[in-house]
Amino acid sequence: MSISEPSSIRLHTDLILQGAEAQEAFGQCLAAYLAPPLMIYLEGDLGAGKTTLARGILRGLGHQGAVVSPSYTLVETYRPGDFALHHLDLYRLGHAEELEYLGLEDLCDGSGVLLVEWPERGAGVLPAADVRIRIDHRKQARALGLLGESAVGRQIAEQVQAALMSEKLL
Repeated sequence: MSISEPSSIRLHTDLILQGAEAQEAFGQCLAAYLAPPLMIYLEGDLGAGKTTLARGILRGLGHQGAVVSPSYTLVETYRPGDFALHHLDLYRLGHAEELEYLGLEDLCDGSGVLLVEWPERGAGVLPAADVRIRIDHRKQARALGLLGESAVGRQIAEQVQAALMSEKLL
């Protein structure tokens, strides 16, 4: 699938991850292909491992410090390398319009990558996703769906899929 296909065509990859370590490893793999500007939606129930995946992405970008859930602060910004990664958790957002008070316009200035947990809470205000990642509980494992929604998102999904296949993880 090439990135020149119409935007209605999306690339989707599914995999089963056994434990938090596997989720972090997937995040590290994904990190190798991230560059701004990029919008990533992280979807899943409470406790699905969205912040665990974010921790893996940050580790893959070289961040060595703590990675905390932005459940109460709503936004945590990290600068692990050449660009900022903004991790948003919109679970406690009352209305999508509150994103303006969080400085969404500044966060979306094109110089960073945004990881957004609970993106449906920002519907109508939040920019469209380039990449959508869905995490679902599967007993002791997690089912993860990676969906490239924009041209750049599809390119990332293709690269991650190829990397996982070369490691025989798919």
